[in-house]
Amino acid sequence: MTSLILKQPAHLLRLSDLTLLLVAMVWGTSYGVAKGALAFYPVLGFLALRFGLTFVLLAPTLLRASTQQRRDAWRSGLPLGGWLLAIFLCETFGVAHTQASNAALLISLCVVMTPFVQWWLLGQRPARAVFGFAAVSLLGAALLRGGLTGGLAWGDGLMLGAAVLRAILVCQTSRLTRSSSATSLQLTAVQSGVICLGCLLLALLTRGGLPDLPGQAVFWQGTLYLVLGCTVFAFFAQNWALKHSAPSRVALLTSSEPAFGALFAVWWLGESLSPMGWLGAALIVLAALWTTWRRG
Repeated sequence: MTSLILKQPAHLLRLSDLTLLLVAMVWGTSYGVAKGALAFYPVLGFLALRFGLTFVLLAPTLLRASTQQRRDAWRSGLPLGGWLLAIFLCETFGVAHTQASNAALLISLCVVMTPFVQWWLLGQRPARAVFGFAAVSLLGAALLRGGLTGGLAWGDGLMLGAAVLRAILVCQTSRLTRSSSATSLQLTAVQSGVICLGCLLLALLTRGGLPDLPGQAVFWQGTLYLVLGCTVFAFFAQNWALKHSAPSRVALLTSSEPAFGALFAVWWLGESLSPMGWLGAALIVLAALWTTWRRG
């Protein structure tokens, strides 16, 4: 039996590649933008606002959903939203206590960690080469924080924790959504609601609660950019590109996110990396690209 593979027109492939690079760029800039916004408002309030606005924008997808879709969205979205709540708490507190460039690079370690989490949770042993990629990534992380000696900074440690949680989330998402009829937008709506509510409840438990919302335009510009650019636009752009490109190509192009994140933090926030830090950053990005290409 023979099969016919229809190739996409060259202009669509180029456009999809450019779209995916734009998505990676937008996601990479999110760490620097979030760090800027956190200068005006505390972490819990910022996350509640960001994902509360996201939930409001995506709520119509739940209202238009069928009964079965809505039930599936809540069934899988609630536990996955809990995982995402933990991830964003680690990420955002991490960004607040380290350089945005470090945050963008360290979170990309989840790409290398995912095969090991799959081995732990699903019994799928990774290929031998993955162990090498993991060693290169860890060496890169050590160089990024200044060398092979000394302790781990609080913010960097939180970003490493977020990377591990993201790797677990990949496996949990695959398991919980395997037979779900809910769309990705409906699932994202539920997850956003869980994150917003969780942050509000945590804020109520803290002394003093939350201050009044800031009035600075730069804060609102950053928050809206994260909601509209990093969630709504990036979601639709990536799904459009998936229709015109192979999943492995999509994964490779979006793996450039940490590089864009580091460059944006250096340009926008005036952060700096030592030569050893740049070497560590290069090792982390190369290990992520290597792992993604091999899995693809």
